[in-house]
Amino acid sequence: MRKVLVAIPIAVIAIGGSTACATKKFVKTSVSDVNDKVDSLGKSVEETQERTRRNEGRISEVDQKAQGAAQAAQGAAQAAQQANAAAALASNVANAAGSKAAAAGARVDAIDTASKRLVYELVLSEDQGNFTFGKTTLPDEAKQKIDQIVAQLKQDPKNVYVEIEGHTDNIGPKEVNEKIGLERAQAVQRYLYEQYQIPLHKMSVISYGQEKPIAPNTTKAGRSQNRRVVIKVLA
Repeated sequence: MRKVLVAIPIAVIAIGGSTACATKKFVKTSVSDVNDKVDSLGKSVEETQERTRRNEGRISEVDQKAQGAAQAAQGAAQAAQQANAAAALASNVANAAGSKAAAAGARVDAIDTASKRLVYELVLSEDQGNFTFGKTTLPDEAKQKIDQIVAQLKQDPKNVYVEIEGHTDNIGPKEVNEKIGLERAQAVQRYLYEQYQIPLHKMSVISYGQEKPIAPNTTKAGRSQNRRVVIKVLA
């Protein structure tokens, strides 16, 4: 009976000791797992921090490049504005120079023309079988007379200048008469240029319209004389 009673406590002690050992082992295992997880999380955090530092470096580099590009673009825009301003200034200078040159050329031509003397004068009027009322086409009779004056010029070649005046009667609006007078003068100029190659810069054309009659416009005969083209050869 005593043997049995003694054995029971020993068994209980053995069982209790075994349970304590198992619990300690479980705790160690759990602590180890937690430590591993903590280590893993620590490494992950470090890696994340490292990536963050690298990304921050790249972002800083990109910001610097973007700032440099913006400065370059601003410099280019300023350079373009300066170039445009310089081009506008050059254009204005060129226009001014061109205007002055044209004015100077016109003054020279005017002086040159004023210094010339009248050599020949030819009047092409309707009463002589030339321009008819309201017409601007150069008639054959007028061409023949022009041929004669050119033949005379060829016999005595000079540095000549030709003035061609267009005139009309006073029938009709003033503006229309000025237009008709100009077209008649231009018809003569075109014939001299195309037929005899007289340079255009050696000829001037003007229309006086109804402003300079040579006969009264109150009669048919007078109006016929006023419808005319006058060719003046200056040398």
